[in-house]
Amino acid sequence: MAGPSQGHHKGSPGYRRMLAALACAGVATFAQLYSLQGLLPLVSRELGVTAAQASLTISVATAGLALAVLPWSFVSDRRGRVRTMGLAVILATVFGLLVPAAPNFEVLLLLRGLEGAALGGIPALAIAYLTEEVQPRSAAAAAGAYVAGTTLGGLFGRLLAGPVADLAGWRMGTLAVSLCAAVAAAGFLLLAPKPRGFVPSSGEGFGAVLGKLVPQMRSKPLLALYAQAFLLMGSFVSVYNYLGFRLEAPPYLFPAWAVALLFLAYLSGTVSARLVAGLAVRWGRRTVLLASTGAMTTGLALTLASPVAVILAGLVLFTAGFFGAHSIASGWTGALATSGRAQAASLYNLSYYAGSSVVGWSAGLLFQHFGWGAMAGALAVLAALAAVAAAMLLPGAEPREVPGTETSEGSPAEPRAEPGPQP
Repeated sequence: MAGPSQGHHKGSPGYRRMLAALACAGVATFAQLYSLQGLLPLVSRELGVTAAQASLTISVATAGLALAVLPWSFVSDRRGRVRTMGLAVILATVFGLLVPAAPNFEVLLLLRGLEGAALGGIPALAIAYLTEEVQPRSAAAAAGAYVAGTTLGGLFGRLLAGPVADLAGWRMGTLAVSLCAAVAAAGFLLLAPKPRGFVPSSGEGFGAVLGKLVPQMRSKPLLALYAQAFLLMGSFVSVYNYLGFRLEAPPYLFPAWAVALLFLAYLSGTVSARLVAGLAVRWGRRTVLLASTGAMTTGLALTLASPVAVILAGLVLFTAGFFGAHSIASGWTGALATSGRAQAASLYNLSYYAGSSVVGWSAGLLFQHFGWGAMAGALAVLAALAAVAAAMLLPGAEPREVPGTETSEGSPAEPRAEPGPQP
């Protein structure tokens, strides 16, 4: 059996197929996961639920994903990455196609939870798959293709759902996204090369796997990074969950397609995620992480203004700050884990999506009872708590290498973006 060193090299047919397959997997996953986010006001009106209740359609999906990450990894250690990812993407597509047919809110939540749990099999396994199948010097570019697919998939799903929902309702909006995700899922199944570097697990039990998480939970610096994931991602999702409610109400009266365009602010995150890598080399990761959190808070403050232009400028700054902080924190997790890096990354994923679920829902209670200002104030407090945890528990001195600048064999490589979860 070939190991990673005998894997696909950059430019080979197998390598190109793997890049295309991972991009398809990213689109299929994140287009579906957040397709309802820009449609929450429409869901709220049609099903007669509050803003916080409508946001549960996002929260239960991300909670399902968070809870399923470790079980999917456990299954793939025995059944193989491609087979497991194929099963996950098929199940997610089936549940996604059933979502528009949900007869009531309760069934909608059940289907979204199952859809999220199925989708958990993709981010949990994609990076492990490419690490096993691609030569180390080519793994960074392959990871970049997957990250690009996740980012573009999430943006595509939101931008497609809004205009379709304006014309035909939220059900047709989500159906359009699910049909596109089904095409992407088929692309993954057809394109993914047969595994050559996978070695089945030796058979250690699930309890032994969970036991590997204990050292990560005892590390104060890692706990600080998990706090960043929970608090900052929770704040980020909350803003995007409820800003549409604010802007579709008087005096703004945004239609669904205009609310969908808000997600173009994600492009500022594409820029900031790349920018912070260079800044961290010069100023240190903790400094850049704190500065990014400060940018989030400043952007959040700007959204308190009344003029739409100021609100949008604040959203762009808030988004850029979040992606900068997330890029630093997700990459730093692997550097601080002296052992069990896979488990450390899994806990970061779990914290990230748990924040999306818990904070993303509970912030809606503040919004619907006390308004945007109260919710923004509470989110600013969460960002401040994240900053305090970073300042107190994360090391200020930098190691000799910055995460993402080594190959798996430890030799210098081109700096790369860390493949963390994508909102």
